[in-house]
Amino acid sequence: MKYVLAVLALVAVAIGVAGIVYGEADDSPGLQLLGALFVIGAVGCGVRVVRRSR
Repeated sequence: MKYVLAVLALVAVAIGVAGIVYGEADDSPGLQLLGALFVIGAVGCGVRVVRRSR
């Protein structure tokens, strides 16, 4: 189960980074913010999964 959550966290980081890049190209600060929040949330969930598995 922890591998599925790790893969989902990686996918969420990839989507967040894509949102940041697209938001910068489109000059959209809102999309950049949402992408950054998505990345931060995914990293936080990933760290939580790793810490609970120990």
